[in-house]
Amino acid sequence: MSTAKYAFAFLSSTPMRAEPSDRSEMVNVVLFGEAFEIVESKPKWVKIRLQHDGYEGWIDPQMCKEISAEVFEGLRTAPKYFQGAVAGQITDECGQVFSLTKGACLPDLQGSNLTIGENTFMFDGMLHESKRERETLKKTALDYLGTPYYWGGRTTFGIDCSGFTQMVYRMNGIYLPRDASQQAKKGITLSFLEECQPGDLAFFDNAEGNIVHVGIVLEDYKIIHASGRVRIDTLDHSGIYNDELGKHTHKLRVLKSVVD
Repeated sequence: MSTAKYAFAFLSSTPMRAEPSDRSEMVNVVLFGEAFEIVESKPKWVKIRLQHDGYEGWIDPQMCKEISAEVFEGLRTAPKYFQGAVAGQITDECGQVFSLTKGACLPDLQGSNLTIGENTFMFDGMLHESKRERETLKKTALDYLGTPYYWGGRTTFGIDCSGFTQMVYRMNGIYLPRDASQQAKKGITLSFLEECQPGDLAFFDNAEGNIVHVGIVLEDYKIIHASGRVRIDTLDHSGIYNDELGKHTHKLRVLKSVVD
């Protein structure tokens, strides 16, 4: 495994860590079907760079399968399908069953058959109906309501604010970087809250002026975002007002539209 240059994740949710240690901070998770380049190898760890967003971190090499450079490049442009329900499953050629989470990547799925390099799988689940439309973005976002906040998470079992926005957009054919500060550099800046449409992004900063939070704008001055859990709060010119707490919790920095 240490000599492989490319691989893909075959488990439901592979933890990516900041450093090559089980005790290191989990900064992301890699979902089934996501491909990556291996940029550094150690005896029990590999540092990877994800194909879809360039994010880097360390994973256990037992949690991925090798693919050739040709397969890796083919996956870059292969039609992407995504698990649509909260849970599904996939079976490999040996009959072993693996679980899938919402948003699992199924590149070039043919019916229920999936082939990635020399690996074949049988898919059993519900596909997400992907559309680059505001109403579909809204519906996808609402599917995550109640998901617990989890730093580094990207699944319905735990998700962080930028993982939430990235997954909602990615499942509908729009690719965003992993972190909120990176996502804020994309799209067209909107001058006023009144210009926003459902599906636009709102970014929030801390006392030092660093962007640390992001959410998806809904109708009627509402926002859906991951804070404690994926929830809907009020959005005004100051920021996010949490009705349960009776106060503003996030200070608005910039509004962006990244939908065509």
